[in-house]
Amino acid sequence: MRIAMMVLRKLYLVPLLYIRLQRAAKRYAGDYTKGFLATRDIAKNGIEAGNVTLEVEGIENVPQEDGFIYYPNHQGMFDIMALMYSSPRPFAFVYKKEVKNVFFLRQVIRATGSLDMDRSDIKQSLKVINQVAQEVKEGRNYLIFAEGTRSRKGNELLEFKGGSFKAAQKAKCPIVPCALVNSFVPFDENSIRQTTVKLIYLPPLYYEEYKEMKTNEIASEVKNRIQAAVQSHL
Repeated sequence: MRIAMMVLRKLYLVPLLYIRLQRAAKRYAGDYTKGFLATRDIAKNGIEAGNVTLEVEGIENVPQEDGFIYYPNHQGMFDIMALMYSSPRPFAFVYKKEVKNVFFLRQVIRATGSLDMDRSDIKQSLKVINQVAQEVKEGRNYLIFAEGTRSRKGNELLEFKGGSFKAAQKAKCPIVPCALVNSFVPFDENSIRQTTVKLIYLPPLYYEEYKEMKTNEIASEVKNRIQAAVQSHL
């Protein structure tokens, strides 16, 4: 219902936004900043039309220099919209291959230069991890959902997978934990009532802090920080 409302309220803009996104995906190959900005406009209009208030805290914690990875908890489809709308730095994301042909999302993926991961193919997954690490070293930013799939338990987090942090280890980059609160409500509840979603950018973990840790230890630390932030904002 909320997605339908978003589309109907901004129906006059949908063709323009779609064309802009298509052009960004085709014209600016290798220059993903413009693709990100086109995607941000879609997120902005969707949130405005969707009866959702997005409250953002901790923007000052986002590194000013590119070459970092966001690690948010994963509650639903609204997560990417919230981060796209609020992030002061452009980023790409790693997504499961099953969604790569979804209409509109397919164009977002191309425009932002995001990467699909086949979780059933270890070799392909390792290739993606290595590619993310290399691109982060070169100054791109990424977003990885360490839970691997969205939690269907509201504000309760799933276990964070240690393998999700191999890219950060290889890149020796800042890890930016992000806490999403009630991000499942906009699209998981069949309602168009006014709702508030909170997004908290937490202080980053720098390589010097985690270089001696195993990936499962990093995963546990990041999860604990996010869980504490979620609980404090409920």
